[in-house]
Amino acid sequence: MKKVTLFLILICFIISANAQVKYIFYFIGDGMGQNQVLATEMYLAELQGKIGTQPLCFTQFPVTGQCTTFSTSNGITDSAAAGTALASGEKTKNSTLGLRPDGKPVYTIAERLRDKGWGVGITTSVSIDHATPAAFYAHVDKRNRYYEIGTQLAQSGFHFFGGATFYQPYPKDKAEWAEKNGREAGSLYELCRDNGYTFARGYENYQNSKDGCDKMILIQPHEGLTDDYKGNGMIPYLIDRKADDLSLTQITEAAIDFLSTRHDRFFLMVEGGAIDWACHSNDAATAIHDVIDFDNAIRLAFEFYLQHPSETLIIVTADHETGGMALGNSDYNLRLQLLQHQKLSVGELSGRLKQLHSSQGKKLQWQTVRQLFTDQLGFYTNVQISPEEDKTMQKQFKQLKKGKAKQVKTLYKQFDGLSAYAVALLNKKAKIGWTTGSHSAAAVGVWAVGAGAERFTGWQDDTQIAPKIIMAAEGQK
Repeated sequence: MKKVTLFLILICFIISANAQVKYIFYFIGDGMGQNQVLATEMYLAELQGKIGTQPLCFTQFPVTGQCTTFSTSNGITDSAAAGTALASGEKTKNSTLGLRPDGKPVYTIAERLRDKGWGVGITTSVSIDHATPAAFYAHVDKRNRYYEIGTQLAQSGFHFFGGATFYQPYPKDKAEWAEKNGREAGSLYELCRDNGYTFARGYENYQNSKDGCDKMILIQPHEGLTDDYKGNGMIPYLIDRKADDLSLTQITEAAIDFLSTRHDRFFLMVEGGAIDWACHSNDAATAIHDVIDFDNAIRLAFEFYLQHPSETLIIVTADHETGGMALGNSDYNLRLQLLQHQKLSVGELSGRLKQLHSSQGKKLQWQTVRQLFTDQLGFYTNVQISPEEDKTMQKQFKQLKKGKAKQVKTLYKQFDGLSAYAVALLNKKAKIGWTTGSHSAAAVGVWAVGAGAERFTGWQDDTQIAPKIIMAAEGQK
């Protein structure tokens, strides 16, 4: 941002000190460790031909801190336990949502503010019944009980939800569910409608549907618009996104519009959930683009803050770090600018390769695949490939043609070994390292601006953030 904007931040921060907050924005970058943030800023700087950082919006907030993320059962948390801690100030076991280790339900920020008459919005770039968003409204012992989580969403009384869709619109076993609950299992879409929710599929449909409704669920548009649509659990990554896809920025814009025109006080949680998915795949370019996407959503909240500096609080943090991302893997060079040549995620690359194999079969030639990697990763033109690296890719290509390609499975995605190797090779050349395909115990950042933001400075635990938000909401000193 320009110097004048930085000056405005400082002036607004002085104005907002000790003021009564009426609008709370809680941004959670799933899997967004400190190095994911730094990599994004250094990547943007390298694109401008300089060494250093090109600051994101939220990293310029006047209050910064760090946060530990362990759960009660593990030094490395999962998103359910971390989400519960961020939503309620209570630690719990991995895989548990909205319950203490003894099984008793927690009282989340969102539930507490709803009960005090605030408007409440819960949004994400993945499915609205996924762990982090669900931590604000659901209370289940297993995070993968998606249908039950969805029924609790319908009964939450929250005013706005936004994300990809429901991951599981019906229970896996309808007969078993009916026997256990004494009634047939209906679609979550039907249940939500019965509880007063209006569905909008895409931002344009939101604009045409918002008038006259009190509760809204905004989801990714899809062909046929049927209620049993499951999709792949997320809105497309920024790097893969098409013009008619829903974006996290659009979801955030719609949520602010919906809540601010119906409530004189509101709480909005926005999760950048796809950052985590990209880091599980050790896909640096895709992760960096989704950090940028997350920051774009934060900019909308910041613009709102500039209009209401004495009444708005913005907090940005992460539930944990994913991938053990390292900036540097061999020498003192970073070459992050090489990531600009990646035009799609590793999963989408694998899909393109699968399409080629399906259409051409045994006639598929290495030269065709090589051209795919040139077009989508910059190989052989902007990214130099050694004879040994080329040989390794050709060897994996031959296995793929024989139908014996190695399959790489991450927590949320699966793709062929050749695509995985190609993206890993680009990461290596950009000097990005990864220690795991899962989470790490690394501390995460905390950034804040607005009324009560000073509470979030310094070293803290994830359980300390929710109580500080409540203190700000209730005007406590």
